[in-house]
Amino acid sequence: QVQLVESGGGLVQAGGSLRLSCAASGRTFSSSGMGWFRQAPGKEREFVAAISWSGGSILYADSVKGRFTISRDNAKNTVYLQMTILKPEDTAVYNCASSTGGYFSTRYTFYDYWGQGTQVTVSS
Repeated sequence: QVQLVESGGGLVQAGGSLRLSCAASGRTFSSSGMGWFRQAPGKEREFVAAISWSGGSILYADSVKGRFTISRDNAKNTVYLQMTILKPEDTAVYNCASSTGGYFSTRYTFYDYWGQGTQVTVSS
């Protein structure tokens, strides 16, 4: 069993930055692919970014490319999402997700475990 706990969300003005963290329990983190997804009110869940078990492969949604950076620290069982140049359209609940395999997907059904989410609100 894996538990994921996100933190770091909040209210920020457009153009600002936030760093989200996702702390994982369990001994499988270092072999797990990790992803970040977001869901705004009235919209479908959307892929944001993902990283392979080693950090050697990374993928971003086009909407965040160049603004967001995903990284991981396997010694701390934590994955991060550094968000810069935030826009009002980035407002959403952000969830991290873990796959038991070492890689990742843009499809949320690929992931086995999910955190409870953290709210990010960007004001204009």
